[in-house]
Amino acid sequence: MPKTIEIRPLARDDKRNDFSCGQADIDRYFQHYAGQNQFKLHLAVNYVAVANRSILGFATISASSIERLNVPSKRMQIRLPDYPLPVLRLARLGVDIKTQGQGIGKALLRHVLGLAFKQRDQVGCIGVLVDAKPEAVNFYESMGFIPVEGVVEGLLHGQPLPMFLPMGTLAQSVP
Repeated sequence: MPKTIEIRPLARDDKRNDFSCGQADIDRYFQHYAGQNQFKLHLAVNYVAVANRSILGFATISASSIERLNVPSKRMQIRLPDYPLPVLRLARLGVDIKTQGQGIGKALLRHVLGLAFKQRDQVGCIGVLVDAKPEAVNFYESMGFIPVEGVVEGLLHGQPLPMFLPMGTLAQSVP
């Protein structure tokens, strides 16, 4: 990983066209739609990992909710009220091909988990929900995420698999 890496919100003048994580749909989103979704539509915020003015990776987050019965913890299902529960959604995470395997993805995820703590304390949050690409499921499982039950699509069709990390597990994951 580069010695000095900064993680910050995407700026309007950030150069996104050179970014490529090797997945066309993620590259297309970041190059063409990330700015519109953040600055015009206010649907999400994109955090970028930057070194020497180069974008090494990004994470897209938004506020979301999960139904109590979809929370993959029976203990939490019993304790929580029966209405939509606030979560932080990690919709996309991509690391440029040139810097993959250097810890950029983990650094971005650690940053997102820190944002979930802030959301918990400021507006409420019971955990982080991620839309995991099939090839990233093992990465998220290694970080404590659990597949959300009741999903019919998912890996069978190559679609993202919703996975959940409760705040209790998250507290143990973040130093």
